[in-house]
Amino acid sequence: MNFLSLFSNQDIKIGQNGIRLEPLTYFHTKGLQAASQEGDLWKLRVTIIPHPSKVKNYINEALEAKERQERYPFAVIDENTGKVLGTTSFFEIAPDVRRLEIGYTWYAKSFQRTHVNTNCKYLLLEYAFEKLQANTVVLRTDIFNFKSQRAIERLGAKKDGILRGHILRQDGTLRDTIIYTIISSEWTNVKVHISALLNKLY
Repeated sequence: MNFLSLFSNQDIKIGQNGIRLEPLTYFHTKGLQAASQEGDLWKLRVTIIPHPSKVKNYINEALEAKERQERYPFAVIDENTGKVLGTTSFFEIAPDVRRLEIGYTWYAKSFQRTHVNTNCKYLLLEYAFEKLQANTVVLRTDIFNFKSQRAIERLGAKKDGILRGHILRQDGTLRDTIIYTIISSEWTNVKVHISALLNKLY
């Protein structure tokens, strides 16, 4: 599969265990507004989550990046209820070296620290390595987002290093970013490992 065929297919839907990832659209606005509002998530310092009033702008920016073939955003859906649980994306897509990142990920507070994130990461990693034939998948997080670091390390990703003074946080402070990667030769073992984690969650 051509790496940029990610953008030629406008209806990528992947799912398992009652969780579905589908292309993010304006249809998901109200659901993401409700997810953002739950627990005042936009106030978190160590991640970027829009205020409910800015969710439509957030989606617009994601779709504009998709048009530029820079990002492929998904809505995270509970297949049993149809509820929008959050969002995640492929981005920083580099076809020449078959490398991409997983990010722009956030969920409603009630679905954090549940099976949802592990399911989503499994689906995205499987699609990246088995459909797109990626060489490298990158995950990154704020140096002070300890929950995110534990979640990424729990997947089996390797810590590559720290980008000091990388970007600005929402509050204007300068963020150091921790970079993790999984490479294609590791995927078989990582897949078995994540599958075992999921089995424990069900």
